[in-house]
Formats: sequence, C-alpha cells, structure tokens
Amino acid sequence: MAQLKVQQKKGLVGLKQNQRDTLRTLGLKRIGDVVVKEDRPEIRGMVQTVRHLVTVEEVD
Repeated sequence: MAQLKVQQKKGLVGLKQNQRDTLRTLGLKRIGDVVVKEDRPEIRGMVQTVRHLVTVEEVD
C-alpha cells in the first residue's frame, strides 16, 4: 500500500485549536518534522485540514 510523507512547513502560532490538534495527531510537533503515514482516507482528511501548513509526497 502507498504511503504519504508529511512534512510540517509552518509553525503553530495563531492557529485554531483543531488545526493544532490535527498536527499533533499526525505526529508533527515543530517546523521541519517529517512523518510517514499509510495512505488512508482518515490520514488524507487530516492532511486536508492542515494543507496550508504541510507538504505531502507519495512514497512507495
């Protein structure tokens, strides 16, 4: 199954609480953090919520 590499590009200052919680749930804590997650609808939804704060790449 494909995987997604998610990297945080912007900080948490001034964000809504649900966006902070979403980043924390993805495992991102600070700028530059990278996590690799399974490509599932739940993860895609979380990435969609914080799309302006992260970059996403598909990894095989």
